[in-house]
Amino acid sequence: MSDDTTLGGYQDVHDRPPAFGGPDGRAYSVAVYVDESPDADGRFGAALLFVQWSVEGDRVVSHLESPYLTFADTPQRAEADLRQLSLVEVKRHLDAVVAANAEHPDW
Repeated sequence: MSDDTTLGGYQDVHDRPPAFGGPDGRAYSVAVYVDESPDADGRFGAALLFVQWSVEGDRVVSHLESPYLTFADTPQRAEADLRQLSLVEVKRHLDAVVAANAEHPDW
Protein backbone atom coordinates (compact mmCIF):
# COMPACT_ATOMS: atom_id res chain seq x y z
CA MET A 1 0.00 0.00 0.00
CA SER A 2 1.25 3.48 -0.86
CA ASP A 3 1.70 6.34 1.57
CA ASP A 4 -1.02 8.89 0.89
CA THR A 5 0.93 11.80 2.37
CA THR A 6 2.64 12.48 -0.97
CA LEU A 7 1.00 13.71 -4.15
CA GLY A 8 1.66 10.47 -6.02
CA GLY A 9 0.85 8.27 -3.06
CA TYR A 10 -2.47 10.03 -2.53
CA GLN A 11 -3.38 9.56 -6.19
CA ASP A 12 -2.41 5.88 -6.03
CA VAL A 13 -4.34 5.16 -2.81
CA HIS A 14 -7.48 7.17 -3.54
CA ASP A 15 -7.53 6.99 -7.37
CA ARG A 16 -8.22 10.72 -7.61
CA PRO A 17 -6.30 13.96 -7.20
CA PRO A 18 -6.08 15.53 -3.75
CA ALA A 19 -8.17 18.61 -3.06
CA PHE A 20 -7.29 21.63 -0.96
CA GLY A 21 -8.94 24.75 0.36
CA GLY A 22 -7.06 27.78 -0.90
CA PRO A 23 -6.32 30.89 1.16
CA ASP A 24 -8.93 32.64 -1.00
CA GLY A 25 -11.64 30.31 0.33
CA ARG A 26 -11.94 28.45 -2.98
CA ALA A 27 -11.61 24.69 -3.55
CA TYR A 28 -8.76 23.39 -5.70
CA SER A 29 -7.65 20.00 -6.95
CA VAL A 30 -4.13 19.47 -8.20
CA ALA A 31 -2.47 17.69 -11.10
CA VAL A 32 1.07 17.44 -12.42
CA TYR A 33 1.79 19.25 -15.69
CA VAL A 34 4.82 18.16 -17.74
CA ASP A 35 6.01 19.86 -20.92
CA GLU A 36 5.38 17.82 -24.06
CA SER A 37 8.70 18.86 -25.58
CA PRO A 38 12.12 19.37 -24.01
CA ASP A 39 13.66 22.81 -23.59
CA ALA A 40 16.83 23.90 -25.40
CA ASP A 41 18.90 21.91 -22.89
CA GLY A 42 16.92 18.72 -23.50
CA ARG A 43 15.08 18.88 -20.18
CA PHE A 44 11.37 18.52 -19.50
CA GLY A 45 9.87 21.02 -17.09
CA ALA A 46 7.13 20.07 -14.66
CA ALA A 47 4.77 22.20 -12.60
CA LEU A 48 1.63 21.86 -10.51
CA LEU A 49 -1.71 22.70 -12.11
CA PHE A 50 -4.31 23.82 -9.58
CA VAL A 51 -7.88 23.47 -10.84
CA GLN A 52 -10.30 25.89 -9.17
CA TRP A 53 -13.83 24.61 -8.62
CA SER A 54 -17.09 26.54 -8.47
CA VAL A 55 -18.59 27.36 -5.09
CA GLU A 56 -21.06 24.52 -5.69
CA GLY A 57 -18.18 22.18 -6.55
CA ASP A 58 -19.82 20.99 -9.74
CA ARG A 59 -17.62 22.61 -12.40
CA VAL A 60 -14.20 24.01 -13.10
CA VAL A 61 -14.10 27.80 -13.16
CA SER A 62 -10.39 28.55 -13.49
CA HIS A 63 -6.91 27.24 -12.91
CA LEU A 64 -3.56 28.41 -11.59
CA GLU A 65 -0.09 27.05 -12.31
CA SER A 66 3.00 26.91 -10.17
CA PRO A 67 6.32 27.91 -11.65
CA TYR A 68 8.38 25.00 -12.94
CA LEU A 69 9.39 23.00 -9.88
CA THR A 70 11.67 20.46 -11.54
CA PHE A 71 13.43 19.69 -14.80
CA ALA A 72 14.42 16.19 -15.86
CA ASP A 73 15.81 14.28 -18.82
CA THR A 74 12.48 12.51 -19.43
CA PRO A 75 8.84 13.49 -18.90
CA GLN A 76 8.41 10.42 -16.71
CA ARG A 77 11.24 11.47 -14.39
CA ALA A 78 9.88 15.03 -14.17
CA GLU A 79 6.44 13.70 -13.23
CA ALA A 80 7.94 11.27 -10.71
CA ASP A 81 9.83 14.13 -9.06
CA LEU A 82 6.61 16.06 -8.42
CA ARG A 83 4.69 12.97 -7.33
CA GLN A 84 7.19 12.73 -4.44
CA LEU A 85 6.13 16.12 -3.03
CA SER A 86 4.39 15.89 0.32
CA LEU A 87 0.82 17.17 0.44
CA VAL A 88 2.06 19.82 2.87
CA GLU A 89 4.51 21.03 0.19
CA VAL A 90 1.77 20.98 -2.46
CA LYS A 91 -0.44 23.11 -0.19
CA ARG A 92 2.41 25.60 0.30
CA HIS A 93 2.74 25.91 -3.47
CA LEU A 94 -1.02 26.46 -3.80
CA ASP A 95 -0.97 29.19 -1.16
CA ALA A 96 1.96 30.91 -2.90
CA VAL A 97 0.32 30.76 -6.33
CA VAL A 98 -3.00 32.09 -5.00
CA ALA A 99 -1.18 34.94 -3.23
CA ALA A 100 0.79 35.82 -6.37
CA ASN A 101 -2.40 35.77 -8.44
CA ALA A 102 -4.10 38.11 -5.96
CA GLU A 103 -1.21 40.57 -6.35
CA HIS A 104 -1.20 40.30 -10.17
CA PRO A 105 -4.67 39.12 -11.27
CA ASP A 106 -4.07 39.86 -14.96
CA TRP A 107 -1.23 37.35 -15.27
